[in-house]
Amino acid sequence: MSIVTIRNVEFLNNPARFLDPYHFRVTFECIAALKDDLEWRLIYVASPGNAELDQELDDCLVGPVPVGVNAFEFEGSAPSPQSIPPEDVLGVAALILTGSYCDQEFVRVGYYQNTEYDNDEMKLAPPEKIQFEKLVRDISAKPRVTRFQIKWDVSAQSETLTAAGAATSAAVPSANDIEDDDSTMTEDAANGDATG
Repeated sequence: MSIVTIRNVEFLNNPARFLDPYHFRVTFECIAALKDDLEWRLIYVASPGNAELDQELDDCLVGPVPVGVNAFEFEGSAPSPQSIPPEDVLGVAALILTGSYCDQEFVRVGYYQNTEYDNDEMKLAPPEKIQFEKLVRDISAKPRVTRFQIKWDVSAQSETLTAAGAATSAAVPSANDIEDDDSTMTEDAANGDATG
């Protein structure tokens, strides 16, 4: 079971110029207190057959992470044009967001990115030398999400404290809290409060 689950990734500047930074918001849920920060990385894959050309655009640490639904905004640099083979600039590339905890990757969210010229004339007859300032990118709205099982270092004591916190904050109640919630709902219904 994953302690952290991504709920949404929203690109705040899509479509955009190819050389613009990537700006997006990640919303995720954490169901237990974590001892360490989460690490998020943004990777640009221009040539799927050659991992040496992958570019890590940025990374960030997020923490401490409270139990419940959390969000953060992430800005990553545009890929370095000099590191992309000319034949791989136009067309489809991949953009990958990874989430890791204690050097263990627990999620990978991949997007297709289409890169083309910003005008019809150059789309139909691309110049021999790539003109990066004339390129635009468009990131697909449908991600491919891969989850990995990792060892979360949540101790039994942390789980107990988390369950109590989840019950009071109503983020995600634990199985131990279900009976208590039912009795509270029954008491509220008896008092005429149907919202329980």
